[in-house]
Amino acid sequence: MTRIATRPCPLRAAEMLRQGGIHPVLARLYAARGLTDPQELSSELAAMTPPGALLHIDAAAGFLADAIARQARMVIVADYDCDGATACAVALRGLRSMGANIDFIVPNRFDYGYGLTPEIVALTAAEKQPDIIITVDNGIASISGVAEANRRGIAVVVTDHHLPGDELPAAQVIVNPNQPGCGFPSKHIAGVGVVFYVLLALRAELRRRGVFDAQTQPKLDHLLDLVALGTVADVVRLDSNNRILVAQGLKRMRAGRMHAGVAALFRVAGRNPRTANPFDLGFALGPRLNAAGRLEDMSLGIECLITDDESRAWELAQQLNDINLKRREIEAEMQDTALLHLDSFEPAHSSTICVFDPEWHQGVIGIVASRLKEKFFRPTITFAPGGDGWIKGSGRSIPGFHLRDALDLVSKKAPSLIDKFGGHAMAAGLTLRADAFDAFAAAFEEVGRAWLSSQQLERVVETDGPLEEAYFSTDFIALMDGQVWGQGFAPPVFCDDFRVVSQRILKERHLKLLLEKNGARYDAIWFGHTDALGERAKVAFRLDANEYNGVTKVQLLVEHAEAA
Repeated sequence: MTRIATRPCPLRAAEMLRQGGIHPVLARLYAARGLTDPQELSSELAAMTPPGALLHIDAAAGFLADAIARQARMVIVADYDCDGATACAVALRGLRSMGANIDFIVPNRFDYGYGLTPEIVALTAAEKQPDIIITVDNGIASISGVAEANRRGIAVVVTDHHLPGDELPAAQVIVNPNQPGCGFPSKHIAGVGVVFYVLLALRAELRRRGVFDAQTQPKLDHLLDLVALGTVADVVRLDSNNRILVAQGLKRMRAGRMHAGVAALFRVAGRNPRTANPFDLGFALGPRLNAAGRLEDMSLGIECLITDDESRAWELAQQLNDINLKRREIEAEMQDTALLHLDSFEPAHSSTICVFDPEWHQGVIGIVASRLKEKFFRPTITFAPGGDGWIKGSGRSIPGFHLRDALDLVSKKAPSLIDKFGGHAMAAGLTLRADAFDAFAAAFEEVGRAWLSSQQLERVVETDGPLEEAYFSTDFIALMDGQVWGQGFAPPVFCDDFRVVSQRILKERHLKLLLEKNGARYDAIWFGHTDALGERAKVAFRLDANEYNGVTKVQLLVEHAEAA
């Protein structure tokens, strides 16, 4: 079931924002998203939380500065998703600009596992002979991998944002806002953001040592297009600090000041960087980078982000695009199979979904879990074979159900079930023996039943209520497009009652509508929906500027509609 709800808006906060000079509609939207102070809306770099707020960042800066001074050999071990790829590119470009002797390695995750495993340490030692390994977007759970590096005399610097387990790895230094005792206010910073902060602290340390001064130091704001891309693609909450990082990156893209690989990804995705927005990063560029890590290995994606050669970047972007098309085919096939498995699925009787198919590709199960979660609105874990009698699962959750904590509870209740697991509130991964699948599914469902009420299993389309007629304009749309919306700072969705003047089905898949309110008529479209509406409807919609034959008109993109 889906229902439309209106976000509560604290009127006093909205009024304070309006008096602070903010557009009256934006003031209402911001207040409903928890903002109280116009300063929280600053997108200037000066408003960022200072690096010193991250626990151990000074120790990391000192250690890396010493390593650069003695030209120690450093190797970055990255995660294989878009956050990992951008974090690797940022670390590589940033550290090189400060004189580091640095390289990277991205092992195939299907062969070497997730994070800094002992196998990856052995491979890195054999291929690169490093003195220091730096992890980006992973490492906080790599207890045995860090132990293996220590045994080999390789120091490890962990930079990560994932939630730690009960034990921390014995690394040289750990920078992670989610480790115990860290007072950094933005717990939602992405892996690429953590690395960017480490570079800021390292540059300050090198200034202090007289290696650079304010004039000669390398510019790190050049890296913000990469930071923005990784932050949006990793679907972390866009709190005020993340919004600054994303706004600054988008500003660079719109001004044409971006890395060759980012420009090539815009081009291959058919998007215009001059009007870059978070949607482009999350749904056009991010998936093309992620596809490499899902199906092949992420070094293609990293190569694309670290080359300064435009023709090489274009060649790599086209390869990434081809891999993404292949990923879509595999995904569509897997989704069809999943729906067959769930043919007899009764949402009324289940709080969770677990599906396994021996033919599935483990690189794509996360996306399939995401699609099933959208369709059924249940915490969902999909499993694929992991070799030697193991299966690997990737899960996606719904609000109010902390996936990593749920897996933790299952493993505490039945210690022999899960081999290993990790992740966040909304996404997690795990490994089990294939013969433990049924037992796991039952244990997971038990947690679902205990934690989730029937109300939480209803999909709620949250809206910002009605929009005054004067703002159904392309000017107002441009004003909204200039803000940074995204995870945890939801794009505006308005809601009102309309008379349905006419409706027809477009391309057999979409509902094209003409809606009327107070004599004003609006074109609307409900994508992926073909059931007709009655003559009066309550419609939740987003505003869109639709350009056709050189004329730009406002149209409503319907999120959900019900009888008024």
